[in-house]
Amino acid sequence: MPILTRLDVMMALRGIRGTELSERVGITQANLSKLRTGKVKAVRFSTLEKLCRELNCQPGDLLEYTPD
Repeated sequence: MPILTRLDVMMALRGIRGTELSERVGITQANLSKLRTGKVKAVRFSTLEKLCRELNCQPGDLLEYTPD
């Protein structure tokens, strides 16, 4: 898929662990794991907004388009 997630990178840069982020955002650790590995087909804007708020970043910092 040409959309890559960079959630792991942003989490590492901010020094935040998955457990803490999932609690702050209000999603399960399993769903956060799927987001981190790119094994999702969709992301709600409300979830993306919460991730950006907690990681102090922009949506483009979390998602990257790479042509096939």
